[in-house]
Amino acid sequence: MEKKIKDNLKEVMDPETGVSIVDMGFIYDIHLDGKKADITMTLTTPGCPLHKSFVEQVEEKTLEIEGIEEVEVETVFDPPWQPEMMSERAKKKLGYTKD
Repeated sequence: MEKKIKDNLKEVMDPETGVSIVDMGFIYDIHLDGKKADITMTLTTPGCPLHKSFVEQVEEKTLEIEGIEEVEVETVFDPPWQPEMMSERAKKKLGYTKD
């Protein structure tokens, strides 16, 4: 079910880059405990003005999955996000790799 959650979260886009928060490397952990999903995520900076919006979208997309009735999203900044955390697809789209 963690894969299904991650697949749903690929629909949450970072509006600045046009890349999903999964491909950006913002989702650090997904843990299931019965019908509850605990998701640990980060953002590029602690002062990100989209913090609340991202958390709400993560909750919404996770609750769309049958069998999930509760979601807790924890935003952490340790370890800090770095461009190396992006997927290869995101790196290519944003010009971090040559191809």
